[in-house]
Amino acid sequence: MDLPRLPWQEYIARKWSGLSPEFKQRFISLQDIDDVFKFAAEQTTKEDVDFLHGVARGYPVEKDAARAALCREHGNCSFKIRDYAAATLHYSQGLCFSPWSSEQLSLCYANRSASLCRLQRYQESLGDIDGALKHGYPPHLQHKLEERRKQCLSQLPVGQREKAKHRDLQGKDVEPSSEHILSVADPIAQISPCASVCFHQEKGRHLVATEGIAAGGLIMVDRPYSCVLIPGAEELKGKKGNQKAASFGTEDQRCHWCLCETVRPVPCEGCSYSRYCSDTCRQLAWEEHHRWECPIGADLTATGVMSQLALRVALKAGWENVQRAREKIRDEEFPSDDASLATDKGSVLHTGDSYVTVYRLLHHLGRQSPAVRFLCAVTIATLYLKLRRAGPPPASWDCTGHTLTNHSQSNQSPKDGGEYAGWDPEHWLLGSVVLRHMLQLRCNAQAVSVLQDAGLSDSRVQATQEIRIATALFPTLSLLNHSCRPNTSLVFSPPLSDPAGSAAGGTPRGVTLTVRAADDIAAGQEILHCYGPHSSRMPTVERQRLLLDQYYFRCQCEACTQQQKHSPSESPEHDGLQCDACKSPLEKCTDGRTGFICGQTSCGRWVSSSEVSLRLQEVRGHLEKAVELMERDRPDEALRLLKKTASHGGAMLPESHRLQGELADALARAYATLGDWRRAAGQLKRSTVAISAQYGEQSVELGRQLFKLAQLHFNGGDPAEALAVIPRAKKLLHLHCGPQCPEIHQLKAMEDCLTG
Repeated sequence: MDLPRLPWQEYIARKWSGLSPEFKQRFISLQDIDDVFKFAAEQTTKEDVDFLHGVARGYPVEKDAARAALCREHGNCSFKIRDYAAATLHYSQGLCFSPWSSEQLSLCYANRSASLCRLQRYQESLGDIDGALKHGYPPHLQHKLEERRKQCLSQLPVGQREKAKHRDLQGKDVEPSSEHILSVADPIAQISPCASVCFHQEKGRHLVATEGIAAGGLIMVDRPYSCVLIPGAEELKGKKGNQKAASFGTEDQRCHWCLCETVRPVPCEGCSYSRYCSDTCRQLAWEEHHRWECPIGADLTATGVMSQLALRVALKAGWENVQRAREKIRDEEFPSDDASLATDKGSVLHTGDSYVTVYRLLHHLGRQSPAVRFLCAVTIATLYLKLRRAGPPPASWDCTGHTLTNHSQSNQSPKDGGEYAGWDPEHWLLGSVVLRHMLQLRCNAQAVSVLQDAGLSDSRVQATQEIRIATALFPTLSLLNHSCRPNTSLVFSPPLSDPAGSAAGGTPRGVTLTVRAADDIAAGQEILHCYGPHSSRMPTVERQRLLLDQYYFRCQCEACTQQQKHSPSESPEHDGLQCDACKSPLEKCTDGRTGFICGQTSCGRWVSSSEVSLRLQEVRGHLEKAVELMERDRPDEALRLLKKTASHGGAMLPESHRLQGELADALARAYATLGDWRRAAGQLKRSTVAISAQYGEQSVELGRQLFKLAQLHFNGGDPAEALAVIPRAKKLLHLHCGPQCPEIHQLKAMEDCLTG
């Protein structure tokens, strides 16, 4: 949840409604974020803190031995039916709930080592054996662990085996290994020499090509200033019949620091929620933000991802960086947040990876509705009070000997301030800075998305879908303005797996964003990316409404301007239909009737709008039902339903229609699940026509579809067809994703196999 949970939103809405007109007008008139925070803090009461605590009770993060034991029981059930992936996750959940150094913790470590061993993750299994012994595994059962250790060691390569033998019972190497240690000197952000930061009164700071950039050319590499994992964004689909496997989300399968996938999460010692891929990541998170998040973890879950990310940014920055940024704003003249910067989402001054760049991102205080401003301000004021009561102030916010230097300098703290030793009156600035970042994030946050397998874990065919796993703040990316048809492609690259052994140390690289040219970009042309609403996925009116609501500008990009010249039909699915009698295009009636008429005069078939809508709705419903049947491992039923749909509602869909493409794609999946690879390839080849029409001949979507087609030809024993598809798939994926794209490596392996 980006915004706070609904009960808290409703509570703050009632609080806003209860304010007197004079108080509302006073709040609306405030133009400085410091003043907005102070006003909200004055209105924040013990009742507000108690209500948030009540909402947070629905998201408990405390250690709980009873819940740990229940998780272990669920893991045992999954283990018995040989669903070792689900068992591992259940045991990991049990580890997170187990009180530190308890017997329950050692039992969960031991059980997880068994499931990891069955998954042939021998190095990780050895790590869990050490963990079980370290945390007091019962002596009379330790012989089982020693037998498992011997089994795992026997399966390791000789070099790894010798290294593992020299591990002590604390799980540490006698001689630290340099493997997986990354350079801390790696730059946070880089911009190609072919691009330059420019300023325009209407566009604000933006990026322009200083020389021609070929399609596929690297433009920018950026890393987030901070990021927050989104809970529940993906679910594990376990083996058929194991219902307990479907309740695990992103937060259970990825590191909360570097976002990498991990089968052996290391739990936080203080809470049951946060977990990491290694001790190194856990320590880095603890030092930067988690030691202050840990006591209020449930409250942060209740107040949403944006408030948590805003707090992380402020904690990472610290008092000195904030003061430095405020001084620069005071001393220099900058454009305001008015209409002159209506199209600028990003920063008004770019200074690399420094906090100043983050601080100066536009917050659009005056453009956000009073109710939203009040919601954000009271949310942060309440969190600030919770943080004060949880413990001493963050070390990075030690303001001893410092005074405020901004024009809003004040020696007064908000209501209830100073109740905990160590919190100085000047610490109200922490709350104000967090509020500033929360307002900025409404316009500047970037979703981190990755391709994820979808469907049953033991299915013969794995479908993929793009899912959002985190929300992040990329300072350099914020330079790029929006276009509904951008000339760039964005690829996120979180670490694909946890470092071997996890405890080896090193500095995790975390998620990396790469921006490449999707088309040839001429010198002097602005470099643009899409904020979300893309012209190939959303109608113009809907895109413009969304951009105006969230980013406060009416988009007039090339795509919007071109599409406004044509009168749109009721929905994109009504465009490009064909007569199911003669296959000629259907045209919108111009004789007063509501509906469509065949463009072939000798046919003249007329179809009402209501019938068209009904048939399209039927196709959409049957598609969803067929996908559900395949998820339940009933592909034969799905195939019958899809064939019936294609012959009825699908008859009015030409090959280039997006729904026809989805039908063909679903048919391909059903055939492939049944092992009929050639028919599957035939259907998938049909779907590429629709993909090309919707996204373009040079799109990454077409590249991914061709990748799947090459796999089907390969599995179906059709080398000539596979070798014909592979080069084009490689070219498109290389263009958008770069040479390190995992799909390219798989295509190369297929090509080598077929040609060899």
